[in-house]
Amino acid sequence: MATQPAPELLTEYRERVIPALKEKHGYVNVNQIPRLTKVVVNTSIGSQNDVKEALEIAKSEIALITGQKPVETISKKSIANFKLRQYQAIGAKVTLRGRAMYEFLERLIKMSLPRIRDFRGVSPKAFDGNGNYTLGVADQSIFPEVELDRIKRNIGFDITIVTTAATDAEAKTLLIELGMPFSDKKKPEIKKPEPEVAA
Repeated sequence: MATQPAPELLTEYRERVIPALKEKHGYVNVNQIPRLTKVVVNTSIGSQNDVKEALEIAKSEIALITGQKPVETISKKSIANFKLRQYQAIGAKVTLRGRAMYEFLERLIKMSLPRIRDFRGVSPKAFDGNGNYTLGVADQSIFPEVELDRIKRNIGFDITIVTTAATDAEAKTLLIELGMPFSDKKKPEIKKPEPEVAA
């Protein structure tokens, strides 16, 4: 059985991004070079009246967009103001790794984000302080897999890109090299590690 070729974005990371990051930031060890570890696609239906139907629609849309079966997310505690019960299903999520992660990101960066009306880039401020980035998507219509005339309700998503980067600046550089269109267009300044001095 013939093996499938690697996703284009993974090939680009291996052949162009790794050498570029190493040259720019002077990483001494190959393990210092930031890489992607997983992408989490998450949606919440909140406390809608028709929770069961809303949840099924959310799960089917995430499965269509990611190509992977989602798991339900459950509330940890009851909140009376939101009519939310403990252990109630409130959303769905998919965790993508490896090949599926790169294929999804490639579609997101090259096909889906450019379809957003009046798109001027994604926010450069959505890093978490630990080298991970979360992008909010207003509805599923930007994904080419979704047929617009079959949308029953708009579903918003959070897409979290988890990296091994030690800092947000390094993570941002990694994502820029992979093609993420940040609105500020600026590459962050990163201090090169000091060369080790023999004792």
